[in-house]
Amino acid sequence: MPLLGGVRPPIALLCVLVLALAGLTAQVLGPAGEQAVPQAVLSSQQHFAEDGAIALRASIDERVTDLNRTAAALNAGPPVKPERVLSDLGKTYQKWTGTTVLDLESGKVLAARGETIPLGWLDKDVLTGDTALKPRMVRLETGDVRLMTMAVLDFDDRPQQLLLASNSLSVPAINLGQFRSMAVVATGGEILATAGFEQSESLNSDQERKELGFLQKQMSGLSARAARESEQDPVSAREPGSHGYPGVSGTLVGASYNGRVATAGYASLSSSDPEEKKSVGAGLGLTVVAMLPVVQQQAAGPDRELYGLLAAGALVVLGLLAAAVLWATVQRPLLRLFLESRRLARGDLTRPVDVPRWGEAARIGSALERLRAQLGGPADDPGGRQRVKGRFGVRGPLALTAVLLLLWCLPVGLLLNRTDDSVSIPASMVADQRDRTDLVADRVRRALNEAQADLVSTSRLIDPADADAGTALLDETLREHTRYQALYLLDENGEIVARAGKEPRAGFADGDDLPLVRVAGKGGKKPVVQAAAPLPDHKDMTLVGEVRVEFLNSLLKRPGLGEVRVVDAKTETIAASDGFLAFEKLPRDALTDLVRAGSVHVGAGPVENGLLIREGRGTTVAAADVGWTVVSWQNAKDFQITPYEREDRSVLAGLLGLALIVVCLGWVYLVVARPMRALAASVEKLADGDLKSVHYPRYQDEVGAVVRSLELLRQQLQARKQTQARRLAEPEAGVRGR
Repeated sequence: MPLLGGVRPPIALLCVLVLALAGLTAQVLGPAGEQAVPQAVLSSQQHFAEDGAIALRASIDERVTDLNRTAAALNAGPPVKPERVLSDLGKTYQKWTGTTVLDLESGKVLAARGETIPLGWLDKDVLTGDTALKPRMVRLETGDVRLMTMAVLDFDDRPQQLLLASNSLSVPAINLGQFRSMAVVATGGEILATAGFEQSESLNSDQERKELGFLQKQMSGLSARAARESEQDPVSAREPGSHGYPGVSGTLVGASYNGRVATAGYASLSSSDPEEKKSVGAGLGLTVVAMLPVVQQQAAGPDRELYGLLAAGALVVLGLLAAAVLWATVQRPLLRLFLESRRLARGDLTRPVDVPRWGEAARIGSALERLRAQLGGPADDPGGRQRVKGRFGVRGPLALTAVLLLLWCLPVGLLLNRTDDSVSIPASMVADQRDRTDLVADRVRRALNEAQADLVSTSRLIDPADADAGTALLDETLREHTRYQALYLLDENGEIVARAGKEPRAGFADGDDLPLVRVAGKGGKKPVVQAAAPLPDHKDMTLVGEVRVEFLNSLLKRPGLGEVRVVDAKTETIAASDGFLAFEKLPRDALTDLVRAGSVHVGAGPVENGLLIREGRGTTVAAADVGWTVVSWQNAKDFQITPYEREDRSVLAGLLGLALIVVCLGWVYLVVARPMRALAASVEKLADGDLKSVHYPRYQDEVGAVVRSLELLRQQLQARKQTQARRLAEPEAGVRGR
């Protein structure tokens, strides 16, 4: 029967989707696809490498920016002796392994501090052209690699001088944890620096030395693979629709040794924001690799595979039973009505209509039988004229089908593979939460130290006697450093002498016992973070900078770390990765206790802390760093751990089953159930004598075919009625004519 749509396509789709969902259930609820290492551990290594890459990039960019800014400030002032340049530079920024001032005209070294900087790499290409004065990586005679940063000192009455500064491309000074190692890798896979490996002389046994050799070999191989992967374009390397780290990052799995698998995350140095200006560190082609040996996950047993097969088999049985219900109660009666209506429309009135037993189909069949009798067919069937009434009709089988499928969806989605607070969280996840929190704390600490160092550098250039020049200098500093929202110079009475940016939101009481970085503004809408630096030659005057809270918030936002906050000694919130109220308390008492425990001095000082917080059915991983405390926490269900993944898969299977019910049964209701109710009402009206209403088929399906036959029957009844009326009128006309 060449019909489009109708009842058969949704029933066929139901069978296909049930079989597909059963196959998917057997795969995802069984052991298929389970990794030797939990995905949560791999993702944590990737995030750790990204954090390390961000820290290294920020360190390189800050050193280049500080050197260029110092040179620009010196060029704007009176000439300074080379020894004084290096002395002031070392006092303000203690971040270079060696500094040198070189006379560009004669090539003579005018002053030098720290380690000796080789000059053999300096040539015309370094000092001229498009890449002039760009940072260079230079290998020393010892084999170590140094990053050389350059800036030109151009005084009015002296030849141009070249200010050189070198610093090592070492692993960022962050807490790597007990077993993690990290490496800085150049293009081609060459390892420039490593951290985290124990020294061979400190090992106690040959077994430990073998394991160290294995880890070093794995780091070499994984670094080479990471360097190749990092050469990809960030857009093409990332999955469509994914977000997060702007550069190339990923995970690698190495070999295993003594039951532990070498896992690694890698991340290329990239700008923190693609819309920002290009990063110097990002252009060096460096990659950070973080490696951690983890215990290999035990494979699921055969009972887990049988578990998935049983769930899939139950779905197949219930799905086929549901399809059989629809076939027997909806499709078969409708096709029978289609054949009966077409037979009547062709004029075959000899046989009674085969009336279905119940529902709209019975109402339509009964009305067709009445129409057959009205068209002149034999009316010897006593059941043909009975009126059939039904409350539910086709909706009853649809509801029964939905119940059959819900018998599988609800238990699978709500009861199968449910987890509680007894789920084992890998110890490495708790350690990574603690170490990454320490890394974020280090970023905040460095940012505040950098802010205070910038103020110290700026304070050396301010002339208190020239307020206009001081204001211009503050405006320029504010444009260069987006971390500030306001800069102002205070005299001994606390009065503002020069200002740039927004109105100061809090004063700064001068005093030897006050820290140079503090928090004020309690009672307001936002905390006010202030950094200060006294003027070198005017100790009674202080340069104050108010750090934007939004800047601190941006330092705390890292994927895979959950919610991160900076709190003071009273555990009052100063900054947060998400929204917060100024100086609000931490949301849990356990987090407050964690922060206080982290402030307790043990041995040489306070230590970082990490723990699992189990409350009811929930599990939270939290960590805290000391000082201005950085505390982070996240729900353990966000981890990609096998028990949670199985629970998510079960919920997904249940949701897919619900979607199957909505799509298929909704389709049947829209194209069959609702049109059949309208058709039943129309055919009953026609059987009751309504010959004026024209019946138009809306769809090219079984119901539409019955409507077309019904319209033909209406026309036949109308013609029969007109013929009978004409026959009755003809004798009367003949009598009158006589």
